Amino acid sequence: MMCIVMMRRFFATTFKGLEEVLAGEVAALGGEDVVLAAGGVSFSGDLALCYRANLWLRSANRVVTLLSEFPAPTPAALYEGTREIPWNDLFPPERTIAVDANVRESGITHSHFAAQKTKDAIVDGFRDATGRRPDVDTVSPDVRIVVRIVRDECAVSLDTSGDSLNRRGYRSTPTEASLKETLAAGLVLLTGWQGEQPLIDPACGAGTIPIEAAMVAGNVAPGGFGRPFGFQRLNDFDPKRWEALLSEAREAARHPVHVRIEGSDISPAAVAAAVKNAAIAKLSERILFSARSIRNFSPGEGPGVILCNPPYGARLPGGAQAEAFYREMGEALKKRCRGWTAYLLSGNPAVTKFLGLKASRKFPVMNGPIDCRLLKYDLY
Repeated sequence: MMCIVMMRRFFATTFKGLEEVLAGEVAALGGEDVVLAAGGVSFSGDLALCYRANLWLRSANRVVTLLSEFPAPTPAALYEGTREIPWNDLFPPERTIAVDANVRESGITHSHFAAQKTKDAIVDGFRDATGRRPDVDTVSPDVRIVVRIVRDECAVSLDTSGDSLNRRGYRSTPTEASLKETLAAGLVLLTGWQGEQPLIDPACGAGTIPIEAAMVAGNVAPGGFGRPFGFQRLNDFDPKRWEALLSEAREAARHPVHVRIEGSDISPAAVAAAVKNAAIAKLSERILFSARSIRNFSPGEGPGVILCNPPYGARLPGGAQAEAFYREMGEALKKRCRGWTAYLLSGNPAVTKFLGLKASRKFPVMNGPIDCRLLKYDLY
């Protein structure tokens, strides 16, 4: 019997600056026709690849699947193009929906209006086909529809992830300043670290970087912590295939992992949270956390990787406190970290200068709205 594989077009979003990292991940999973774009990567694959992408991509925030592309210079054109999509084939009317729209350089100038028009077309299509209509839930919808209109060209996609993929499920008490899990993982991959050398974070906060590093070293699937996904609410969801992929992921995890991974922070409360998060992720035996001031940081003989997201303003009120912290970090790196390679995420060049070190490379990375640089220091 001949098996027909339905190829689909997907788009995975990430932080600006991590597109090449994400492209490498997608290609490693078997994605075809991989194309980089600002803030993401488009690629082709089948339904199984959609599942694997959500399960395994470390630096992706969302994975959407393209449904239709058409010209939408007017509201009527947007309505008609959206109405032609066979929505009843995709999910039942009992599911709640939300529409995320973004418009740029188009005849339709307001994103909220575009979202409303798209919602009307979907609801009317369901009503005509089934006599029923899905309800709208903008906070926690079962199905999220993504609309992008650029220069009057519209792309309508279905979000297969549900909640953002950074919500792994292991962080017990995320704080406002905490690094998102997907960004932390992307930074680990951006350094090229694969688990063959020690990795230490001397300003670890809630422990996100060490935990994501331990997941990389142990080949732990970031989507395998039991969280739900958007594709599970669609008509074509294949639970047997999904369970098989979860089983494969569990078998692929490496035990034990013989690599030194550590995190420290001056705040005992932050360290306690990091320990708790690592326990939820079942990675406690792979990471050593300790409460320690940056002035006492001494990793021992290299080589190894130091990777951290030091506070660059929001968590250090006052210029004097920020200056003192970075001077102490600079002294520790220069005097006690020879043979190591340090990577520091910086969103404030005015305080980074107090390190007294010259970066050998600067990687532009957006941390939400903050224009950052991942600074590389070779500590000879």
